[in-house]
Amino acid sequence: MKLAIFTTLVAGAAAFAPSAFTRQGTALNMVDKIKPKIQYADCIDMKDLPAPGSATSGVCGGLAICIAVDPKGAIWALGDKCPPVNQPLSFGSVDSDGTIADPVLGTKFSLKTGQVVGEWCPAGIGKLLGGLFEPTGVPIYPVKKAGSKIQVQVDVNAKFAFEQGYWSGALDAQGKANGKYY
Repeated sequence: MKLAIFTTLVAGAAAFAPSAFTRQGTALNMVDKIKPKIQYADCIDMKDLPAPGSATSGVCGGLAICIAVDPKGAIWALGDKCPPVNQPLSFGSVDSDGTIADPVLGTKFSLKTGQVVGEWCPAGIGKLLGGLFEPTGVPIYPVKKAGSKIQVQVDVNAKFAFEQGYWSGALDAQGKANGKYY
């Protein structure tokens, strides 16, 4: 009896699947392509700005951002996920040579370009992990002061564009069947 019910459910699901579950880029895709929307978004308050030579984290447009202040007081914005293992770059130290150092693996990244400066993963376990991955930089973003806020220019649709492939067809996390957000 239980096997018959299970078989019926599986057969019913298989018959339903072609119209409910779709792949990106097919004619049946129920989610419109989300276009990039580049704009300045509030990230942190000026009162939360770190001291020169340090960094803090913020969220801008759904993206994790590292706000770094160099020893001269200039403000920089970089992606807060540090390759190769995605630990927060905001825990790193900002040096007078225009770099921020990964706190765990020791890699230094340029504040201007986001590229690796010097040796890739030179510290601790990084000596083992570094050989498994190609040297990779972090994204950089334009930053400005706007009133009492630090704003960073990001694609405010980046998170939604990344997630759109996960929410097509069946009910999404908000209980909608079309993959659109509220």
